[in-house]
Amino acid sequence: MLLQMGGVRSALSLLAVRRACCLSRAAHTSPQTHEYKPIKKVMVANRGEIAIRVFRACTELGIRTVAVYSEQDTGQMHRQKADEAYLIGRGLPPVAAYLHIPDIIKVAKENDVDAIHPGYGFLSERSDFAQACMDAGVRFIGPAPEVVRKMGDKVEARAIAIRAGVPVVPGTDAPISCLQEAQEFSNTYGFPIIFKAAYGGGGRGMRVVRGYEELEENYQRAYSEALAAFGNGALFVEKFIEKPRHIEVQILGDKYGNVIHLYERDCSIQRRHQKVVEIAPATQLDPHLRDRLTADSVNLAKLVGYENAGTVEFLVDKHGKHYFIEVNSRLQVEHTVTEEITDVDLVHAQVRICEGRSLPELGLKQDKIRINGYAIQCRVTTEDPARGFQPDTGRLEVFRSGEGMGIRLDSASAFQGALISPHYDSLLVKVIASGKDLPAASAKMSRALAEFRVRGVKTNIPFLQNVLSNDQFLYGTVDTQFIDENPDLFNLRPVQNRAQKLLHYLGHVMVNGPTTPIPVKAKPSSIDPVIPQVPLGQPPVGFRDVLLREGPEGFARAVRAHPGLLLMDTTMRDAHQSLLATRVRTHDLKHIAPFVAHNFSNLFSVENWGGATFDVAMRFLSECPWRRLQELRSLIPNVPFQMLLRGANAVGYTNYPDNAVYKFCEVAKENGMDIFRVFDSLNYLPNMVLGMEAAGAAGGVVEAAISYTGDVSDPMRQKYSLDYYLKLADELVKAGTHILSIKDMAGLLKPASSRLLIGALRDRFPDIPIHVHTHDTAGAGVAAMLACAEAGADIVDVAVDSMAGMTSQPSMGALVACTKGTKYNTGISLEKVFDYSEYWEVTRGLYAPFDCTATMKSGNADVYENEIPGGQYTNLHFQAHSMGLGNKFKEVKKAYTEANKLLGDLIKVTPSSKIVGDLAQFMVQNSLTRAEVEERADELSFPLSVVEFLQGHVGIPHGGFPEPFRSKVELERGKTLHIKALALGDLNKAGQREVFFELNGQLRSVLVRDTVAMKEMHFHPKALKDVRGQIGAPMPGKVVEVKVKQGQQVEKGQPLCVLSAMKMETVVNSPIAGTVAKVYVSADSTLEGDDLILEITE
Repeated sequence: MLLQMGGVRSALSLLAVRRACCLSRAAHTSPQTHEYKPIKKVMVANRGEIAIRVFRACTELGIRTVAVYSEQDTGQMHRQKADEAYLIGRGLPPVAAYLHIPDIIKVAKENDVDAIHPGYGFLSERSDFAQACMDAGVRFIGPAPEVVRKMGDKVEARAIAIRAGVPVVPGTDAPISCLQEAQEFSNTYGFPIIFKAAYGGGGRGMRVVRGYEELEENYQRAYSEALAAFGNGALFVEKFIEKPRHIEVQILGDKYGNVIHLYERDCSIQRRHQKVVEIAPATQLDPHLRDRLTADSVNLAKLVGYENAGTVEFLVDKHGKHYFIEVNSRLQVEHTVTEEITDVDLVHAQVRICEGRSLPELGLKQDKIRINGYAIQCRVTTEDPARGFQPDTGRLEVFRSGEGMGIRLDSASAFQGALISPHYDSLLVKVIASGKDLPAASAKMSRALAEFRVRGVKTNIPFLQNVLSNDQFLYGTVDTQFIDENPDLFNLRPVQNRAQKLLHYLGHVMVNGPTTPIPVKAKPSSIDPVIPQVPLGQPPVGFRDVLLREGPEGFARAVRAHPGLLLMDTTMRDAHQSLLATRVRTHDLKHIAPFVAHNFSNLFSVENWGGATFDVAMRFLSECPWRRLQELRSLIPNVPFQMLLRGANAVGYTNYPDNAVYKFCEVAKENGMDIFRVFDSLNYLPNMVLGMEAAGAAGGVVEAAISYTGDVSDPMRQKYSLDYYLKLADELVKAGTHILSIKDMAGLLKPASSRLLIGALRDRFPDIPIHVHTHDTAGAGVAAMLACAEAGADIVDVAVDSMAGMTSQPSMGALVACTKGTKYNTGISLEKVFDYSEYWEVTRGLYAPFDCTATMKSGNADVYENEIPGGQYTNLHFQAHSMGLGNKFKEVKKAYTEANKLLGDLIKVTPSSKIVGDLAQFMVQNSLTRAEVEERADELSFPLSVVEFLQGHVGIPHGGFPEPFRSKVELERGKTLHIKALALGDLNKAGQREVFFELNGQLRSVLVRDTVAMKEMHFHPKALKDVRGQIGAPMPGKVVEVKVKQGQQVEKGQPLCVLSAMKMETVVNSPIAGTVAKVYVSADSTLEGDDLILEITE
């Protein structure tokens, strides 16, 4: 153990030399001195999960790590897991970058790398790379270059095996140089034969040939695959053994001639000669055969002086005879199962051996290596078993892994948002399960795979689950034909993917708009509005000057002391929200703003912000609502601005954290907002108080609004009685409101109820300003507001004449005219109202497609029965016409009334009004009466908004929740999706936008094609599935070779072109006989799935 120390004494060095000299190392011509040289920095010349596996081991050993990455891998996880990361192969193809030895060596030397770990694949079995490392003074964590060369050359490795007395399969003695040599071999040994890459493994460059007619095509494909994967297309040929078991033995050797084995792995479950599931140890393996396999492996390794980790691979036929295949002079993908059953960290051992440690020093002696239980590794790949394991590419929209006791995950590219490209291996994650026996390990693996959620690309998980439940796998033995002989493995359970399908639909609607036809045929007017003249200079002093001078309390006193009736103009917010779907642009508001400032300085306020204005500005108008507030503030400096604040919801539709509401109010005040009208859709006091406190803390005027419903003048309707409103007002005044407001969203206040309610409030609160908001749906708005003024209201809401009436507010001109010459005189010039109205009359024509008059020609007094809020009345009417139910709008309104009663007679303001509306539409769509809904409440699937209301998400309604309806509704059916749309991304090069959601509290996103933008972009045409002669790409990939030309005659089954994806090649054959009409691709073309390759005419 003293050999670990930094300064080694000469006596010990001599001892080490003598020890090395005494060992039999046939591959070394002269004894070498080996000292312990600590490694301080390791580079991994690889990517993906194996790079991360080595980084983790090095970190555990206190060694600094370095990653290299190609231009295509800038977003891959392995470069983030290393201490340092450097780009290699600039401008090179994806695989070529990791094969570029000069770049890798240059990065290593420039960054003081002590050793390079090659991982597996790429350069891991290239002796020239191992030699280049040594020449550069960088240690290679693996065998000596000469050993790598011998083992990498499958023909020479075979000759060494023969010298070591290890049985081999009949095969060529050297790589073949042409197709004729393969034909001669098959003439001698007969079919089937197999081509194998001479300088690499992993199934690349491996093709089975069962007849002469397949020979040429498979030779070309094997050569091409080997060249692409290993930089050398050399092949050799062997007799193909039918239905063997594929057993491999893990070995470790050190620099002193010690070699041990760590038992075997069964890798028989394969497809395309690539391992899918690996097991350690091999099940039902005869102990004597195990002894022969391990002994042959150790003897072969000693014969060549093998050091570091390696694998000796064998085929075992049905008679129990074993044949040497090859030595993989590197770490294997499946090394994990050996680690699990032996408790030996192979990467730790690799690094320590490279440093000069001996196996005994590491505690690795053959008699101490024991098998402990069973381990299974499943390679989860992005391949579609239903389509012949075709690789799939794309973006991982969702990734959730299975974990827990007995489960190990080795992954790199498996994370939400990762891009699976066609350039590299399809491996997504390695799942390793351990148990006391094979059934126990299988049970853990099955459970873990069932927990996985992978969306965006296809995976082989359903196939793996079938393998794990197969009786032959669990209780018998499997061979390399297991997959081919068990077609039931491809009876795949379909993946439901409900949530992601829903997100894709929602994303499509967000990007491309709804698919529901718009019933409005009107086009925007071509006439531009004339802006009334505005005098030069500053506008007159207004109430905002009072507010700035005296603060909120002084402002409230000034309002109360004002002798006439004050008006709030809703034209810039609620009026166009009710009539024009909130679509008015800042552009048109800015044009008229100076006129308002100069001519209506005695307005109480202008309502121009909050509510639906906020989200419509961003979602539909592509405007910044904050910028709107800032620009209007600069143009109207003298009139207070008022906004609608939904209590704890702020301007949203859900409860936000307290600090978010406080910050929102603070920023709104800083940007020009003055008065915050705070309400809650259920008059839920805690939510209202939060909004009031936030507005007050920001320095704004607090106007607490009581949402009105029912009829206080009707003695038969006493749920929302006069006493209810007075008690609520008491609480709001105690909470510190500056102004008390009645928010009559549906326009239910009649003159009698107005006098009763406002008169009672004025008597109880003689010093508090009272503000009344209503809608004119029934046509009685002007009469109701005059009654409110007579009863003691200080302010009422109006909209300019051309934007008034119906579901909007009462007419400004009418109120001005009716109060003129009375003690309620507004002080506003009627002539200026006419000018103001003329501007908006023409401006309204610009928004004709959104105008409610396209489908609704008047208001309706039935609002006193259905109590539908103004804006919602407009929307429901429009939706009914869009869905072809215009003639059934009466039924929709009746259902709204019944739904309201079902829910316990709610106050109906956003969002509670939406809950009632959702239930009403649910009832109409399913032809349900109120009685049927109550009777079947325990079996119906209600809209989510209804369920969440009954769960208490919105608040607690006055009088409590409706019973027994609430108790009968099943609030949770086991699978509930909570979805919130968050943001819409910019257009990418593929014509897509990334749409972000929150799903059950987790961030999700989907890529949605922008159908409008794509019309201006060029894309490769897609093959139409219903057109017989159009041949599409069966998978994403790169065109390696086009084998036909335009005008050429082709036969059914004739090869048309060759695609390469994830280093595997696929031949696209002609499904019909005919003439090639047009070829749409060329060599090196990059294709997506179903991209059109060529057209054939019959």
